[in-house]
Amino acid sequence: MIPRAVLAAASAAALLLTGCILYSPIDLGSLGSPGPLKESVVLGDHGPKILLVEIDGVISDEAERSPLGIARRQSLVAETRSVLDLAADDDQVVALLLRIDSPGGSVSASDTLYHELLTWKTAHKRPVVAFFSGMSTSGAYYLSMAADTLVAHPASVTGSIGVIMPGLSIEGLMEKYGVADQTLTSGPFKDTGSLFRDMRPDEKKQLLSVIDDLYGRFTDVVAAGRPALDKAKIKTLADGRIYSAPQALSNGLVDQIGYFEDAVAQAQKRAGISESQVVVYTRGSQAPENVYSQAPDLSLASLQLALAELRRAQLRPGFYYLWPQFLAR
Repeated sequence: MIPRAVLAAASAAALLLTGCILYSPIDLGSLGSPGPLKESVVLGDHGPKILLVEIDGVISDEAERSPLGIARRQSLVAETRSVLDLAADDDQVVALLLRIDSPGGSVSASDTLYHELLTWKTAHKRPVVAFFSGMSTSGAYYLSMAADTLVAHPASVTGSIGVIMPGLSIEGLMEKYGVADQTLTSGPFKDTGSLFRDMRPDEKKQLLSVIDDLYGRFTDVVAAGRPALDKAKIKTLADGRIYSAPQALSNGLVDQIGYFEDAVAQAQKRAGISESQVVVYTRGSQAPENVYSQAPDLSLASLQLALAELRRAQLRPGFYYLWPQFLAR
């Protein structure tokens, strides 16, 4: 009898070959271990190492599973921690280069990544440079405050500093069709934010008090990461709007506008070196060819499925450092 895991992998491969599913970096972790991290050189051929760390997509501390239930990968928080642990043991890694393309994510995951990066930098006394390759908004900007230098791609956007709690009410729709909510609670605030009814003024006030606390933490982190900006200026900038790269530079939110090579030069300058090798840690058997490559991995342990068109961003109830335009996808 053919093992079920093999059948699942074969079916997934067939879907890929027939073009029924578009490529998306989701691993079949349910078929086995994703395998160890392996180092690949993507730029340069000699000198100390600059480790390229990808911060891509929604920032979450939850592992990801496909709608078919057969694909899984580590959360961005967990994978970044694994990368940092491996880099800590390599004395040849003299700097980190974060390449960020993210709308942000959950409050706790964004803060955890910021904490992990700042702790690593402090403990190992190695510089960190952040490169905004496309989008570095909200929670992504938050975690970039752990970096020593921020370089923004000329066509990138950043900002969206603030907190959002997504929600809606279908109370009017329920009334139209004669549907009533019969939820029982132990207290008047237990079902605050329920989909089935409009919020009371006291509920909105209570939730806004939480948002205010989280917003205050965000601005405190920005103040620590951008000491040249005073608190009043930060509050003015942190009204939720996004900024183009030139706008971010003129407002002191980034240090430089440039391309990937400029970010590498900043990392070299911070590390006190004149030449370097840019390396990445990846899982799987095929190494990326250059700094823009993402190596496909077709092993049974981590076969990557294309489910992007089938998958929509689904957020749990909660508080987010997230650019809200992402919710419209």
